[in-house]
Amino acid sequence: MNWNSLRAEIKLGDIKSLARAITGVENDLEGYFDFLKTLEINRNIPIIGITGPPGAGKSTLVNGLLKQFSAEGKRIGVIAIDPTSPFHFGSLLGDRIRMVEHFVNPNVFIRSLATRGSLGGLSAKTIEITDVMRAFPFDILIVETVGVGQSEVEIVGLADTTILVLVPEAGDEIQGIKSGVMEIADIFVVNKADREGAEIFVSNIKKMLHERSESEGMAQVVKTIASQHQGIEELITAIRTTNTTKTSHKKDLLIAEKAYRLIQTEKMKNINKKELIEAISKENTKAEFNLYQFIEKYF
Repeated sequence: MNWNSLRAEIKLGDIKSLARAITGVENDLEGYFDFLKTLEINRNIPIIGITGPPGAGKSTLVNGLLKQFSAEGKRIGVIAIDPTSPFHFGSLLGDRIRMVEHFVNPNVFIRSLATRGSLGGLSAKTIEITDVMRAFPFDILIVETVGVGQSEVEIVGLADTTILVLVPEAGDEIQGIKSGVMEIADIFVVNKADREGAEIFVSNIKKMLHERSESEGMAQVVKTIASQHQGIEELITAIRTTNTTKTSHKKDLLIAEKAYRLIQTEKMKNINKKELIEAISKENTKAEFNLYQFIEKYF
């Protein structure tokens, strides 16, 4: 793979070169790390992180944002994080299928990534691929994460604006949500707001937000019915008016978290999970099998 050529073509806005580079980085093809080290990354391209529990309508909401941003002439890149099957290591949801109407839109680029075992809603490769996409002349990037609950706090370290999508039925679980992802959001979206209990749910969220410390910032609450494209304009207004200024200390912590993840991935890259499973399946039949003795050879 000619990384130098890809780098130049990505900067000029060649979408095929972007797709090839992402594939190369995702699969650790030879030369990918040197390619990343020499990328001209535009950190002024805003990243919108969208997270929330399964069934909240995250992909439908992304569809609505894509329609609106595209109508404004914006060029948008989307990273859709899909859960990975622990048995065949493939993507399960296929968000690109749900966004099929945007496939022929020249202003929209959608890429699905498998979590590959990551429990925090982000693929281990998401940080690197986000930077590759920031070397392309996009106006906006959207990262949609797996709905796995409270462990999704990782998205706050990646996104400039974090949107938590909930539905009125989550009202019974509000206290449980409070102890986890409630603290990370810049914008709360109550989707499917035509359902019973929506107004009470919105009111409860606003009450809880008053308990947040000033350092966490004041979040906005927006009601949507994404399937009917209702509330999308209000959401975009909220995105544009949200104060995402982070303290220097918090920025340092977030960058350190990214660095930790990248170092962790680099250290682990020579460990093949499929081969690990095969090796364990052979050793696990032995009565004297000890997991700690087994893993010591990988240190």
